[in-house]
Amino acid sequence: MEKDTKDTIKKYFYGKGARKNAVAQVRLFAKGKGDIEVNGKKLNEYFRTEEMQNTVFEALKLTGHDKDMDATIKTHSGGLKGQADACRHGIARALLLVDAELRPSLKAAGFLKRDPRVKERKKPGLRGARRAPQWSKR
Repeated sequence: MEKDTKDTIKKYFYGKGARKNAVAQVRLFAKGKGDIEVNGKKLNEYFRTEEMQNTVFEALKLTGHDKDMDATIKTHSGGLKGQADACRHGIARALLLVDAELRPSLKAAGFLKRDPRVKERKKPGLRGARRAPQWSKR
């Protein structure tokens, strides 16, 4: 819970999202104006491209909460694209606490599943994860 200026406690819903190595901790505040703050900056300052801003907003738009909820997000690790996907995952999980009946629509859109794809490790004797050195007969 976070204190407001009048020493009243603002109620929030918490969700944690992840993608690759990126992690996002999301707090959704009811009775907001649709403002999103990421690591102390406004959404369009942190995620500069329209595509990543839309990625963060997708779950809120799908459920119709894009104009009536504020969010503060702390994210770290990974790249910006992974962080944007982690934010969307965290927002979707927090929305489930707001209203459990949103689950079918969020699940159908694929927002509740953590994207498990990560970079494969390099193996000994190979150039990369799978690329073998060129074979020569003699």
